[in-house]
Amino acid sequence: MDCKKALTETNGDMDEAVEYLRKNGQAKAEKKASRIAAEGLCTVALDGDKTAAVVEVNSETDFVAKNDTFRSFVQAVAVQAAGTKAADLDAFLAEPWNEDPAKTVKDALVEKIAVIGENLNIRRFEKVTAENGCVVSYIHGGGRIGVIVEADTTVVNDAVKEALTNIAMQVAALSPKYVSRGEISAEYIEHEKEILLAQIMNDPKESQKPEKVIKGMIEGRVSKELKEICLVDQVYVKAEDGKQTVGKYLEAVSKEVGAPVSVKRFVRFETGEGLEKKQEDFAAEVAAQMAGN
Repeated sequence: MDCKKALTETNGDMDEAVEYLRKNGQAKAEKKASRIAAEGLCTVALDGDKTAAVVEVNSETDFVAKNDTFRSFVQAVAVQAAGTKAADLDAFLAEPWNEDPAKTVKDALVEKIAVIGENLNIRRFEKVTAENGCVVSYIHGGGRIGVIVEADTTVVNDAVKEALTNIAMQVAALSPKYVSRGEISAEYIEHEKEILLAQIMNDPKESQKPEKVIKGMIEGRVSKELKEICLVDQVYVKAEDGKQTVGKYLEAVSKEVGAPVSVKRFVRFETGEGLEKKQEDFAAEVAAQMAGN
């Protein structure tokens, strides 16, 4: 019907009709821009074993997030990101769209909004290029979580990639904040100690303990927290004894392949992370529709 209207408005001129649809699509996109888009999809595109990009593209509903047209678009955005030289999202949206260089990435997004009928948003992307090793990826929950792991290693074979994929699964499952304690600033640790001290002093029983004991309690609790947020200190999710850390697992892999294998960095995107989600009240919606009829 949109195509028919465009041709009517332009007296059957195909080129003008296409332009009309593009302008109309922009108008529709602007109308939908205020709607909350907190569902969607995270996916990864690989360019060999040296480069990968993860993207998050949001939609308003989970229904659209499962739509093949939407999923194909998100994959195309990821492929675009894997080859981009853009340093930020604005530059990325302004670059020529791979599938039609006459358009920008933003133009392609606007057209997809017009086709799908929901507000869509390319929220973020991150490209990772391995300098001295390889990259692997892992997608969890059909696209709810997307992970890239970059490793330093002189050996890149199936065994190494399988091990790194296991690490990527670990990142997806336990969401560490850092690779190792070496990445954590002294300011962060001191801040955590201050919070723990305040908690202890607000407890009538614990605050009465000797200063030396309180200091030991704080050190113990900080150490426990660091084991939870540092990847290599976490208990490896596939550990048979339930005790082996990720660091020890990597040491075993290094011994097996005959070369050091270490995680240099990881990127973890989770769909809708930090976004306010739209609260649906379907009963009220149906009641309103019935009242309107």
